[in-house]
Amino acid sequence: MSTRLTRRRAVQISAAALPLVHIRSGRAAGRLALAFWDHWVPGGNDVMTRQITAWAEKNQVEAATDYMSAGNKLVITAAAEEQAKTGHDAIALPVWEVHNHAGAFEPVDDVVQRLIAKYGPTNEVNEYLAKVNGHWMAVPSNSGSQNQPPVGRISVLNDKADLDVLSMYPVRDEYTPGADAWTWDAHLKAAETCQKAGMPFALGLSNAGDCVDFCGALFAAYGADLVDAKGNVTVHSDEVRQVLEYGQQLVRFLPRDVLSYDSASNNRALISGQSALIFNPPSAWAVAKRDQPQVARDCWTFSSPRGPKGRFVAYNPYFWAIWSFSRNKSAAKDLLEYLCQREQVEERTKAVSGFDIPPFDSMLDFSIWNEVEPPVGTVYHYPIRASHHARPHVAGTPATPDIAMQIYSRGTQPAMLAKLFTGQSIPQVVTWAEEELAGFVR
Repeated sequence: MSTRLTRRRAVQISAAALPLVHIRSGRAAGRLALAFWDHWVPGGNDVMTRQITAWAEKNQVEAATDYMSAGNKLVITAAAEEQAKTGHDAIALPVWEVHNHAGAFEPVDDVVQRLIAKYGPTNEVNEYLAKVNGHWMAVPSNSGSQNQPPVGRISVLNDKADLDVLSMYPVRDEYTPGADAWTWDAHLKAAETCQKAGMPFALGLSNAGDCVDFCGALFAAYGADLVDAKGNVTVHSDEVRQVLEYGQQLVRFLPRDVLSYDSASNNRALISGQSALIFNPPSAWAVAKRDQPQVARDCWTFSSPRGPKGRFVAYNPYFWAIWSFSRNKSAAKDLLEYLCQREQVEERTKAVSGFDIPPFDSMLDFSIWNEVEPPVGTVYHYPIRASHHARPHVAGTPATPDIAMQIYSRGTQPAMLAKLFTGQSIPQVVTWAEEELAGFVR
């Protein structure tokens, strides 16, 4: 006796037996509404749209994409849609927002597990930010994901600070003696000499994202955790005192307006020829290429300085999440998995001159970073290479995300250095930080 197994019944049986298995279909059909990050690089949205259109035509899906960025529109849209339980099927969100809305997202363990099986593990920051209670609640994306390593003026660093960054970080994955000597102490000496030459390092001390990222990498390099993974405030430590002693010296060599920096202030300082070094993705270089080509030709990106606990590079990832109230979850999963395939990721990365960082280390061998110019190879060391001996980092860790996001959004670490900048003592700064952090962990 035979029984006809319908598609509906097959899905029901599979769902009951294997709740994390996504039943994929070549004809997903229906409609999809997407809210994606509006790429600042011209052409970035175009290639994304072409890929989505190609997938939609093949799968007979009507897909509509809204690109959003200005004024945190994605974050505002996510809050409104969660409350209304309607809106887009899938949405792109930065850094902490997956945890903020995790209860309203569809788990994507099936998608991420297949990607990991194919491309190897994603990095530790992506797992920390997108895995909630043991489940992946969003898919790590390359679109908009960025590192924040140093980018410096080749000639100024060479002439004023005796740092030959071309030899330290050549266009090959090689650990050099110069890179080994690139420590936070060497950074301090270079900051002093460049400041005396009228080309200070533009390192902001406000709560703007770029300022928080730079300070987070510095604190991590000294092992100066503010809150541990168990929620204990750890600001009274030798490591925190050590990084503040370093900060006391560093702030003397920074521009006088660093307390009012936004995330574009450091870019403007480099592009205008007023700074020898900033911590930034290739956006500042790209604008200089357009507006100040003589500055762009003199820029080189390289890894973060090494501290007592190692090298840490600030990493700001984006994620793609699917709402639990989406009417077409199957098609949304199919699309996101398609967009994460190596071919699509590489095409998008090339279209934005290497700005976007892929979420899988196996994809950090794209040729685009060798080719970008001027000068050729200027962003070769923008991705974390094996020779860097560095780790991606998000400020606020190792605290749990609910606490770390407060440390990040309040800019606690740059605020500590800002208080040193205004003349407060280390004990005063530690006392202030302890009170601030106690409010976060209550």
